[in-house]
Amino acid sequence: MADENEQIVRHVRKPLTAEQAARLDALADVSDEKIDFSDIPKAGDEFFKTAVRGSMYRAVKHQITLRLDGDIIDWFRRRAPEGKGYQSDINGALRRYIADTENNPDNKTSKKAG
Repeated sequence: MADENEQIVRHVRKPLTAEQAARLDALADVSDEKIDFSDIPKAGDEFFKTAVRGSMYRAVKHQITLRLDGDIIDWFRRRAPEGKGYQSDINGALRRYIADTENNPDNKTSKKAG
């Protein structure tokens, strides 16, 4: 439950101005062949050896209601600085679990947890 002093900040994207929309439309109409890539270095094999997939990716968050066991929530809250950020920690744990499961097909389970 949210602390009574905690405020939820919602960011609303401002609509595009007519000029911005026109510029985007004009860019969308440019064919790939007309784009000048001469000032962009080619990314060779060496680049891809150390490249990290998804490092610039930011997932869209969805607000949901989820029932978790109290001891699970307490564990994450105790480890979060001042109890803040524990939901992000839970999200990270779930994301790591998914990555581990995807990378190890033998780890897949369909068992329903307690």
